[in-house]
Amino acid sequence: MPQLSRHARQLRAVLGPGGAVPRLASRGALEHAGAAAPLSLHPHARRARGDGWGNLRRARGGCGPRDDRAAIATAARRRGAHSARVARHERRHRARAVSAGLFAVKAISAAAEAGEQPLIRVLSLPSLTAFGIGSIIGTGIFVLTGTAAANHAGPALVVSFLLAGCAGAFAALSYAELASMIPIAGSAYSYAYATLGELAAWFIGWNLVLEYTFSVGTVAVGWSAYVVSLLAQFGIHLPEALIGAPIDRGPGDVGLIVTGAVLNLPAVLIVAVVAYICYIGIRQSAAINFAFVVLKIAVVLGFVLLGAGFVNPANWHPFVPANTGHFGHFGWSGVFAAAGIMFFAFIGFDTISTCSQEARNPRRDVPLGIVSSLAICSVLYVATALVLTGMVPYSDLDVAAPVALAIDAHAELRWLGLPVKLGAIVAMISVMLVMTVGQARIFMAMAADGLLPSWFASVHPRFRTPAHSTVVTWVGATLIAALLPVRILGELVSIGTLCAFVTVCVGVLILRRLRPELPRRFRVPAP
Repeated sequence: MPQLSRHARQLRAVLGPGGAVPRLASRGALEHAGAAAPLSLHPHARRARGDGWGNLRRARGGCGPRDDRAAIATAARRRGAHSARVARHERRHRARAVSAGLFAVKAISAAAEAGEQPLIRVLSLPSLTAFGIGSIIGTGIFVLTGTAAANHAGPALVVSFLLAGCAGAFAALSYAELASMIPIAGSAYSYAYATLGELAAWFIGWNLVLEYTFSVGTVAVGWSAYVVSLLAQFGIHLPEALIGAPIDRGPGDVGLIVTGAVLNLPAVLIVAVVAYICYIGIRQSAAINFAFVVLKIAVVLGFVLLGAGFVNPANWHPFVPANTGHFGHFGWSGVFAAAGIMFFAFIGFDTISTCSQEARNPRRDVPLGIVSSLAICSVLYVATALVLTGMVPYSDLDVAAPVALAIDAHAELRWLGLPVKLGAIVAMISVMLVMTVGQARIFMAMAADGLLPSWFASVHPRFRTPAHSTVVTWVGATLIAALLPVRILGELVSIGTLCAFVTVCVGVLILRRLRPELPRRFRVPAP
């Protein structure tokens, strides 16, 4: 039998007479072995018993303390390198997770399921169409027509309206196709989330604040001017400090100045009334809007039908005035310039898509409502432009109220002046009403996706409306209407609208290419 070293004999005594000297896996195993035979061990063996496998190696191989310190240092370096690699991996993983979150696209099926919110489905096709007309026909037909005719297109304003209507139709048809696929109240925000990702959706969501909330404030300021003018005809004059904006642009549109006014009180009051109507229920909002739409259409048709008898065909010649040497000042360049101005008279049809979760048949009625409202408004606009430029020379229309000017030019029609002013006032109320409804539901959709606090998604238990979002919209629109003038607000509204329209059109192209198999109740007539 070969002679064993002293160390081996001692370890064999610990492990048992028949056992080899294995590689101990743990400190507990060695302690168990020691408990079985509590003998007096060599110092190295005692360290092995107490410290586990690392020191058992020294007991078996006779490694000294200096070698042990070197091994520990090497192991520490290896552990440090491993920890660094793990940290780099975690950083890359977090970066990829953040990137994936920012550009994550919501599945169409998930987006459709998200549309099941506790709102009531009560809106029919006529109600949805009225929402579109109510938001489209506003100050544009009563104000912008005169400026565009007198400074850009002349009688060819009719052509400008047709061009602007065609441009609006591209956006309207895109909205209609996406609304038939994604019946959610978020409108362009939800469409961006399903096509471009979360970051684009977040950006568009806040751009829609420019379109909707700022539109409410802008129209409220214009409504205030009409009401002040109407009251002045009856000898009622409000203090200047209560009908103006405290802030305005400085001379030469440079900087901002304080005007001395306190707030625009009529604008603040009408925003509060509109917000209350939106708060108490979608049925009430739809009914009031429908009545206002009928009234404003009656006023426009009354002007067209009665004014047609006073048209002088000579006022239509030349139909396209010669260019004055400056781009956009008459000629065909002026026709296109006027089309760019009148394009903003067509915005508002997109608000129908914000009511998708309250429509009875959203996949069918929302697209039809968008298309039909745009078509009706286009016919009314073209007819109004044709009669307006025929009643008076186009060069006389560069005023704030061109329709009223055309009526006053004919004594037999002066009685129509008051109904037209009332029609303009009612038209602007319906615009504010529909825009407030739309903004509240966009906030609700953003909150449902986690991009706003869940508080915004709260639905009133009795009225079944997004109550908190409506209150926030009211507060924001009130501050805007009370403090800022129209010429600052109008530019912000245009920015938000254009961004939303571009996003929706791009979204249609993306889904046509990436998801051609998805069912579409409505399709843009394009390959």
